[in-house]
Amino acid sequence: QVKVEESGGGSVQAGGSLRLTCIGSGYHYPSPGSRYCMTWFRQGPGMEREGIATIDKDGSTVYRDSVKGRFTISRDNAVNNIVFLQMNSLKVEDTAIYYCAAQRVGPAVRCGFFEHDNWGQGTLVAVCS
Repeated sequence: QVKVEESGGGSVQAGGSLRLTCIGSGYHYPSPGSRYCMTWFRQGPGMEREGIATIDKDGSTVYRDSVKGRFTISRDNAVNNIVFLQMNSLKVEDTAIYYCAAQRVGPAVRCGFFEHDNWGQGTLVAVCS
């Protein structure tokens, strides 16, 4: 059974930084080429949930435009199922519950912001002015 757990949320002033950590476990690889995309989503007050950053096993990444240049997703090379989200230059509008999710994909699929099967419980990031 796949489990995903986030940590690292908190309160910060605008312009500050936070780093979120996501740990996945229970991964299963039924066929050659299968791997897990690890993705950060967020849901702000009164907002739809949105994908903001995703990383593939090979380290390739995709970002939502609103976080490009400020947020960096990375993967622990020694332990592929640990992912970080470094958030710099935080803005009030970044306030949200941040979720980490994992999705197993096959060799023909690129990681992206599609629906994922495995979710963490979420961690709150509050940015104050």
